[in-house]
Amino acid sequence: MTMSPCLKVLSRTPAIIALVVLFLSIVVFMAITLIQTHQKEVLFPGPKYGIVLDAGSSRTTIYVYQWPAEKANNTGVVSQTFKCNVKGSGISNYAENPQDAPKAFEDCMQKVKGHIPVHLHGSTCVYLGATAGMRLLRLQNETAANEVLESIENYFESQPFDFRDAQIISGQEEGIYGWITANYLMGNFLEKSLWHMWVHPSGKETTGALDLGGASTQISFAAEEKVGLNTSDIMKVTLYGYEYTLYTHSFQCYGRNEAEKRFLATLVQDYTTETTFTNPCYPQNYITTFTEAQVFGSLCTEDLRPERYNPNNNITFEGTGDPSLCREKVAFLFNFSACRDHEACSFDGVYQPRVKGSFVAFAGFYYTANAFNLSGSFSLHTFNLSTWNFCSKNWNQLPLLLPRFDEQYARSYCFSAHYIYHLLVSGYKFTEESWPQIHFKKEVGNSSIAWSLGYMLSLTNQIPAESPLIHLPIEPSAFVGTLAFFAAVALLCLTYLVYLCVLSRNQRRSQHALDNIVDSE
Repeated sequence: MTMSPCLKVLSRTPAIIALVVLFLSIVVFMAITLIQTHQKEVLFPGPKYGIVLDAGSSRTTIYVYQWPAEKANNTGVVSQTFKCNVKGSGISNYAENPQDAPKAFEDCMQKVKGHIPVHLHGSTCVYLGATAGMRLLRLQNETAANEVLESIENYFESQPFDFRDAQIISGQEEGIYGWITANYLMGNFLEKSLWHMWVHPSGKETTGALDLGGASTQISFAAEEKVGLNTSDIMKVTLYGYEYTLYTHSFQCYGRNEAEKRFLATLVQDYTTETTFTNPCYPQNYITTFTEAQVFGSLCTEDLRPERYNPNNNITFEGTGDPSLCREKVAFLFNFSACRDHEACSFDGVYQPRVKGSFVAFAGFYYTANAFNLSGSFSLHTFNLSTWNFCSKNWNQLPLLLPRFDEQYARSYCFSAHYIYHLLVSGYKFTEESWPQIHFKKEVGNSSIAWSLGYMLSLTNQIPAESPLIHLPIEPSAFVGTLAFFAAVALLCLTYLVYLCVLSRNQRRSQHALDNIVDSE
């Protein structure tokens, strides 16, 4: 049996070497390709951090938030990791010494640094949002308000974080952010699916938000589609790819502290001859003295100042502990007649659609209810019964009733309760039937219900999402170079083998031709 010329040439040593190199090149080429495509490691970006300073009228609270760098529909899934209450009063009280405003932050900021990895300090954004206390100061003394904010900005320039902004947010923004926080924490925007993916919950209603601060109060809830957009209190908000139509309104000077100043100012009737006045909302046997500046120094009580106003003069109040008279007198803080019997109106002539669905009441609402050992949902009758029981006690009994006794708050809980009654029932039009739909809460899980979380969620809309990093076993340039090398070697070997076969066949044909010539001769 005669061997074909091609096989014969391939059985020689040079051809065998070329075949082995060709085979090895193909094996290595395929192995590298499989390793590169199947052994890659997907590295998801680490967490991002953000810091928000809630600069309220009575104090500043610092929150640290964290969220994955990749986001759901352009909004981060944010969680609160740390909270610190700054010692002292709100920043609006530093109008005369603005350079001292940020000094109070130092203790909390040292703790904040320990809760954020050092290598992420430089990429962690810091925002300060000042609320009603600074809104009032800006109206009263804009220069002082700007100097306070400037001193805070200068302080943060020396911090390792990425300080972005110190601004006075509007009452409407405060209301919207509070609504976002409440609904986010209650799972009304997102929920985990069976596949552990964040999805929009099907058919879930949103919750209204009631916020009672020191200088202002806010109400926010989802308005019905038929509500017209011809009022500034109707807003549209987009979160996680969904749009919501909201009613939100902020009442300046109707925060708990400013409302009580206005109440005390109304009790001072004949100030020219008297300096001691009775207060039906203060407990029996309680006596306290304020300066005129403490009562009339605010922009909210400016129009109630006596003709001979002297900020250093003293005014004394004696408590009588009369809950019926307290409720009657607190009602005069609101102008209900301005609504002229219009149903879509709360007080002071302010438009408001009818409240519907569930609400969460936080901040001052929660703290007042908690003083009466009430939280969550309860009836209006229970609230009134607790109010009457508390307001009938004398001053000496209060330390035994309150879980935490503080004179400044203890003397005012009775006023606060009656004020909340008129605000929610006479103003916002909650009824005996709808009152249990209000849930008095401080936090959900480990996160506080405050406008700052909603603010951080809104800001994550503006922070670019980061894509997952893909770590390959071989650097792309080395991978391409290696493939090109072995592909070239394989091609050269194949070309060489083909050349040998073609050369062998040509030689065979030449030999046949020569043999034929010899035979013919």
